[in-house]
Amino acid sequence: MAEPREQTETAGAPTASPGCSSPTHGITRVFELLGKRWTGVIIAALMSGPGHFTELRRAVPGISERMLSDRLGELAALHLVLRTVDEGPPLRVSYALTEAGLALRPAMVELTRWADAHLPEGGASCPQQFQP
Repeated sequence: MAEPREQTETAGAPTASPGCSSPTHGITRVFELLGKRWTGVIIAALMSGPGHFTELRRAVPGISERMLSDRLGELAALHLVLRTVDEGPPLRVSYALTEAGLALRPAMVELTRWADAHLPEGGASCPQQFQP
């Protein structure tokens, strides 16, 4: 049975995660993951469905093969991405979001809307558009 979370006095304010007294612990953990360069973009690219390594490389302009491989490995270790070897020939590896990875969709949609409404245009080259 899960331990109850500590409640704060402010309605709608974050509450602390079990085992941590800081009410910002959960959001800190989320942004440690999504704030890592390329991670959010890779997750967004996989929201439309599974993809092979080369397809993901094209969907995320500017990412190196090594960085893509590293990030996919990290996401797989966190059980957000499932890596499947397609025996072929040729041998290919496909990647798909797990149920936990797909559960990020509502948050990704809201973050995208917020960015569209509040952040200036610009930045790096436009990656494949995330479709909420």
